[in-house]
Amino acid sequence: MKNIHNLMLKAESSPFKRRILQFVLSYAIPFNRPHGFKIKEVFTDGFHIVLPYWKINRNHIKGIHACGLATLSEFVSGLTLMKVLGRNDLRIIMKDMKMTYHFQAKKDVSAIAHLTPAILEHDVFTPLKTQDSVFYLMKIEVYDSDKNHICTGEINWQLKKWDKVKTV
Repeated sequence: MKNIHNLMLKAESSPFKRRILQFVLSYAIPFNRPHGFKIKEVFTDGFHIVLPYWKINRNHIKGIHACGLATLSEFVSGLTLMKVLGRNDLRIIMKDMKMTYHFQAKKDVSAIAHLTPAILEHDVFTPLKTQDSVFYLMKIEVYDSDKNHICTGEINWQLKKWDKVKTV
């Protein structure tokens, strides 16, 4: 995690490091590899990731498959949490996800996630002083290259201190 986090920080200003990060993540998370996610931008507080309109990502009616869109939403929100947290003392696990689909995707789609340290302090770190775990809901909107709103993902993450985890 520490090495990936350092690479995330370097990828903010270096297209080369961004490509290396993309390569490393494709091996660290192998089940995402077939989707062909592309890290378009790395911000200090998040990511911009593209899901290409490839044959493997299409459904039976030639739109991007709902599961690919859900995975994009989970991926961009999870990476953003990891980057902004920048620490190893919390376990991050998805509790649940709700997807609302608005428009059929027939082109590349992208998702952008931002999470400021101030929000994280208020919604995560402060409650963790008195609770064993906390839930944090991230809302991710996915748009195609024509700016059509394709779907909205609501990903609910559980953050818990590792010393409070009962199953390892």
